[in-house]
Amino acid sequence: MDLCEQSPSYVRAIAPYQPGKPISELAREMGLDERKIIKLASNENPLGVSPKAKAAIKKALAELGRYPDGNAFDLKAALARRYGAPEESIVVGNGSNDLLEMAAAVFLAPGRSAVYSQHAFAVYPLATQARGARSIVVPAKNYGHDLEAMLAAIAADTRLVFIANPNNPTGTFIAGGEIEAFLARAPREVAVVVDEAYTEYLPRELRYDSVAWLKKFPNFILTRTFSKVYGLAGLRVGFGLMDPGVAGLLNRVRQPFNVNSLALAAAAAALDDRAFVAKSTRMNRAGMALLERAFRKLGLEYIPSCANFVSFAVPRHGAEPRAGAVYEKLLRQGVIVRPVAGYGMPDHLRVTVGTPKENERFLKALEAALEA
Repeated sequence: MDLCEQSPSYVRAIAPYQPGKPISELAREMGLDERKIIKLASNENPLGVSPKAKAAIKKALAELGRYPDGNAFDLKAALARRYGAPEESIVVGNGSNDLLEMAAAVFLAPGRSAVYSQHAFAVYPLATQARGARSIVVPAKNYGHDLEAMLAAIAADTRLVFIANPNNPTGTFIAGGEIEAFLARAPREVAVVVDEAYTEYLPRELRYDSVAWLKKFPNFILTRTFSKVYGLAGLRVGFGLMDPGVAGLLNRVRQPFNVNSLALAAAAAALDDRAFVAKSTRMNRAGMALLERAFRKLGLEYIPSCANFVSFAVPRHGAEPRAGAVYEKLLRQGVIVRPVAGYGMPDHLRVTVGTPKENERFLKALEAALEA
């Protein structure tokens, strides 16, 4: 008998996560010069790494022969100071994806279910299916979360709800008051994960204090990342804030030394680099405005975004989607964006807001791809 057949059927049925195409891979496939390729596919910070984080990485290099601090003491202390949360309520992960997986491992199993929105982050169904749990996918409302419908969809076997705010890949946003109202009405035996990977990109008028909800809702889990505005995508570090009892459960399933020494040092330093964050968000707002103006000029519909990316629709020729063909034409010009057909959006492509030069290069390539 085939050994692979001994794996649970729900594991064998998983379609692995497909990341954005790396620059090196495109260079190999099409014989392009890596230096002339721009990647706007994975919502990375185009400014790179925070200067303070770079300095901390250099300092930490001397200790790479030793295991990292498995309790992440320094990073937890920095996070506790920043957010006014007790250290025992903080769990650190190998990217915020790690926190999502931990929550699923703690609360999901065969015979249980998770609720999440259509067009939501791909890790939610993957984490659910990997535990043999049932997915309850709620139809989106204008490409965003329909919280009323999600609340109504919670079943007797539901133990976990995933909410992304802003959402990836649509960039849609839910007002903080609406999420707080959802938490107030959700059953206390259901854990509610609010994934705020892009929250630092929100303009001031849209920001809300989700950390304050921890005192009111013991079933609330807040996750954030250092991969986006802080520029540490390659180091993989994120964190979660939650009730200390829930944190204890996540630590039971957390891998030992799940965050490496360089990531721990860089994240603690990046958290304090407010100038870098401010510069990143300013450039993002200007770039987003440029892309939106260009989409309107080209007659392309787009989903207004509160993150550092925007999804736009490629008009069809007849009944067939054309987004995949435009994506390939962009690749041949050395421009990598993200197809999102796997999110149930076959007519859309998602592009990260880049530097001014990258944005102009993308728009020039897009115009050529649409005309071809």
